[in-house]
Amino acid sequence: MAYRINTPLRCPSDSLLISPIHYRQSLRAHNLFPFSFPPAKISYSITRRRSSLSVRSQMATQDKSVSENRMLVFVPPHPLIKHWVSVLRNEHTPCAIFRNAMAELGRLLMYEASRDWLPIITGEIQSPMGVAPVEFIDPREPVAVIPILRAGLALAEHASSILPALKTYHLGISRNEETLQPTVYLNKLPESFPEGSRVFVIDPMLATGGTIVAALDLIKERGVDNKHIKVVSAVAAPPALQKLSDKFPGLHVYTGTIDPTVNEKGFIIPGLGDAGDRSFGT
Repeated sequence: MAYRINTPLRCPSDSLLISPIHYRQSLRAHNLFPFSFPPAKISYSITRRRSSLSVRSQMATQDKSVSENRMLVFVPPHPLIKHWVSVLRNEHTPCAIFRNAMAELGRLLMYEASRDWLPIITGEIQSPMGVAPVEFIDPREPVAVIPILRAGLALAEHASSILPALKTYHLGISRNEETLQPTVYLNKLPESFPEGSRVFVIDPMLATGGTIVAALDLIKERGVDNKHIKVVSAVAAPPALQKLSDKFPGLHVYTGTIDPTVNEKGFIIPGLGDAGDRSFGT
């Protein structure tokens, strides 16, 4: 059953390590079907019907399709992910609810992205009824979470509830509205990341790809390999995915949905508008 919301709820401007085979089996078991993109050979066949989107790409059904030489894009088909994306798309969603929806979507996407990826220690522990084998997230190897300011703050809000041991580094990047070129205005990244560091880069909108490429360049300069980086976004579009595929083979992207196009102003269509403005009301 579908409902149409007619009440114009506006927000005031001053408000707010398992084997690769087991990994692939896990993806199939949880319906995390990845789109596999060979570098410089990404292609899309997009059909829009009643706001639906069909993306044709090679499915990772064989061992060779999950490769370090390919970028993988995951669109988890969880109904809650679809729900929160829908809330974000609604132009009448007020800021407080929009920000909460962004945070909930980020929680779900980070949960999926951290599957079979976090450092684990094993042992035994005494339960009230006996000795039990246990697994814990290894706190000696904290995962880095890097939200791209400012909208990334909302998407990464629940990161600490998903990842028991993490470090957060803020990275501020603005985009020139005329040239669409990125400018770094805040960089709190360390001079270098420890070897083997796992890094989540949180950027709600992957539109033209300028911002996320600039961010990943800075992270890679500090010693992080592509396969140790996962990008989490609310909405992604072909231009950004093409740039990432060309430049960062082995990268994994987790997104709530893939939209078909970007307009001349660099906004994803249909998208959800300016994620920063709608999250914070400014």
